[in-house]
Amino acid sequence: MKRFQMVTEADARSLEYGSTIVLVAGGHVTPLAHDTLKARRIAIVRDTPDVDLAALAPPSDIRTVAIAGDHTSVALKAAIRQHLRGRGIAVHDLGTDTSEPVDYPDTAALVAVQVARGEADAGIVLDGAGLGSTIAANKVDGIRAAMCVTQTLARYAREHNGANVLALGSTLLTPEEALAIVDTFLATPMREARYMRRLAKIRDLETRRP
Repeated sequence: MKRFQMVTEADARSLEYGSTIVLVAGGHVTPLAHDTLKARRIAIVRDTPDVDLAALAPPSDIRTVAIAGDHTSVALKAAIRQHLRGRGIAVHDLGTDTSEPVDYPDTAALVAVQVARGEADAGIVLDGAGLGSTIAANKVDGIRAAMCVTQTLARYAREHNGANVLALGSTLLTPEEALAIVDTFLATPMREARYMRRLAKIRDLETRRP
């Protein structure tokens, strides 16, 4: 990717449509160039040389997990809670515990906020399919939620993508399958710098203007 200290209108017009450029720390994009970059769908990644990449990775030693689910996942949440506590992991159970309908954005947000604040090392969100909770949790800055239906996906979500919240679909998995996915997710660390560098780009997306 090309690197720029300043991006001018002429620079913007010379770039390939749909490409990505790097703006170095303290760099500047002129107003006309900004409009052209947007029109040509050129993405800007801000260089962050002083970022502690390791700090962006999720904790590898999981001691505390926040968990919450909607009314479709009460039984599965209880099984996961019991399983984790049996392994000596502290569990913050944020609900729900009844069949009274609740909205998945609310339960997912409770978990996402705790993880983003560092009050939990990892989070688990549940609903019928797991998709809604994934979307909701990812609206919280600093959260990388992944919906996993296999242990392989759980491993990739952590090792390659630095996921810090696991989403599960209570109607898609048996308790045994879910517990195996949870164990894989929590046991897989993120160690390679090449993967961590991409987390800086994900973080940059959280502050980028549409």
